[in-house]
Amino acid sequence: MADLGGPAAVSNKAPDRKASRFPLRLDQMGSGRPAASRDNLLLRPQAPLQAAERDRKAIMAPQGLGLDSVHVRMRMVDRLKADGLQNPRVLAAFARVPRHLFVDTALVNQAYEDTSLPIGLGQTISKPSVVGAMIALLCARPGLGADATRPLGMCLEIGTGCGYQAALLADLARQVISIERLRDLHLKARHNLDAVRRQLPGSPDVRLVYGDGMLGHAPSAPYDTIIAAAGGRSLPQAWLDQLAPGGRLVAPMDDGRGLGQVLTVVDRHLDGRLQQTSSGAVLFVPLKSGIT
Repeated sequence: MADLGGPAAVSNKAPDRKASRFPLRLDQMGSGRPAASRDNLLLRPQAPLQAAERDRKAIMAPQGLGLDSVHVRMRMVDRLKADGLQNPRVLAAFARVPRHLFVDTALVNQAYEDTSLPIGLGQTISKPSVVGAMIALLCARPGLGADATRPLGMCLEIGTGCGYQAALLADLARQVISIERLRDLHLKARHNLDAVRRQLPGSPDVRLVYGDGMLGHAPSAPYDTIIAAAGGRSLPQAWLDQLAPGGRLVAPMDDGRGLGQVLTVVDRHLDGRLQQTSSGAVLFVPLKSGIT
């Protein structure tokens, strides 16, 4: 009779492979087993955490919604420079100010494209190339010294919109007075600029005014620079009166022939004489009076 209980008993039954997966024997952990086989046997409880971290990094990468990356803004700056914007101070302002903070959520993926975008109430945030060209013109005002660190000096902006241009201007001016006639946009710009102040070291010195932009803002006049984000058939006299000697005004204006708008530059020379020139076709929303 065979001894079924002794230590030397041998079973002819095939080994249970499923039962042998865990716990593993020491010889199964050795380097002699092929790597693919070891991977099948070893449990990896950290794998879900690693996958989650990879997903997080993918979301925060410069593409997609990772728009807080400076590399995204620098790609826009490189395109503006390639297209002819050469003023280093203006390019530095574009690199510093996060445009995506001023764009509605549904359009945020287009924030750093050279395109205008709707901001509500029939208004738009202008193309970066157009904004850059207008600010560069202001930086070349006749009364500017060669070593000016704040080339825009005291600056008046007509049409705050979402506040993006005001933030750019503030990077180049001693102070910006920005007027908006639409109350909802005035409040939106205040919210957006507060968000920028929280993110960037140093606060842009922008004073937001809810009022009729066609009247300018006499209490803070005269202004070294005036810029308008809306165009009419003529330039309001209040703007010209509030322009300082050595100052420059840049605004869209109807070309007078019914062919659209042209970018108009007005210089007040040190002797008080006004000189007006044009600088290319543009398309802006119409200039309106009053508040709403």
